[in-house]
Amino acid sequence: MSWNILNIEQRRYKSLGDRQDPYLAYSFVVEIDGVIVAGFSDVSGLSIETQVDKKTFGGENHREYAFVVQTKYSDITLKRGLTDSNHMWKWYEKVINGHIKRCNGSIYLLDQNGIPKIWWDFLEAYPIKWEGPVFNATSSAVAAETLVLTHNGIYMHR
Repeated sequence: MSWNILNIEQRRYKSLGDRQDPYLAYSFVVEIDGVIVAGFSDVSGLSIETQVDKKTFGGENHREYAFVVQTKYSDITLKRGLTDSNHMWKWYEKVINGHIKRCNGSIYLLDQNGIPKIWWDFLEAYPIKWEGPVFNATSSAVAAETLVLTHNGIYMHR
């Protein structure tokens, strides 16, 4: 038991090391085709999942083997308050009319000084869904539009 007390005393005077606070999720910007696009209030869908096929083989009933099948990328959802800018609507309108324009883009997570610290590039994206605002006469919420993008991959940079 004495070694536990000694160990606790030694730990009390050790340095905690380099502490890094996490970045705040509200400080981000979205860039599409090299242009910083309007201030979005919400970005979601930064998700990658690798699917596996699990198999057992005769005589080895205690073990299951996992084989990689494919990696899937979730659609990215962008939400922003409605303004006079109709850039996002025009892009989706082209898709509706059969003119698909694929664009590369990035989502930048900013530090407290507004400097990009981590960013995610998405490749060959185009809109597949647009959703307009919900109107409610008893609410003072901002009228918002949502655009869902499908894409061909996400890459993270630090």
